Amino acid sequence: MTELARIKPADATDEVADLYAQMKARIGVIPNMAQYMANSPAVVKAWTTLSGALNEGVLPAAVRSRLALSSAEYNRCTYCLSAHTFLAKNVDKLDQAEIDHARDAASDDPHTDAVLKLADAIARGRGSVADEDIKEARAAGVTDAEVAEIIANLALNVLTNYFNRFNDTPNEYPELVTPR
Repeated sequence: MTELARIKPADATDEVADLYAQMKARIGVIPNMAQYMANSPAVVKAWTTLSGALNEGVLPAAVRSRLALSSAEYNRCTYCLSAHTFLAKNVDKLDQAEIDHARDAASDDPHTDAVLKLADAIARGRGSVADEDIKEARAAGVTDAEVAEIIANLALNVLTNYFNRFNDTPNEYPELVTPR
């Protein structure tokens, strides 16, 4: 059962209507998640601003997609797993094997694997990591900029994972993917 009121696009006024118009222009849809986040325009702005800024960072979209899948699996967020599986397949063009690996914080690409393993260590350590985790990431070529963006992507994904788990946001994505 959802906990928050849904603000449908047809019912949006003032600032929420403006945010929806911007979102519609940028991504073509108003996801269910955003319709619940809109109870606080500040939350919609936080999500879209951080996401937009990270889109301009050094981590490629396909890596960010894998980070989102790994986080959704770890945090057991069905909504985010479904959304990011859909996006990974249809936007980032990842194959099913790579999607499955990402859910386990792994990749066939050694550099991406190191990024995912470091992100997993950071998440499981709640921000603290062992020196060995950093050394392994560095040995695989993970840069300071990537480390900073890994942490920011974790923050973004925790926001959406927790929001959707709390809210039990109805899933609009064609594939319902459940945590393992």
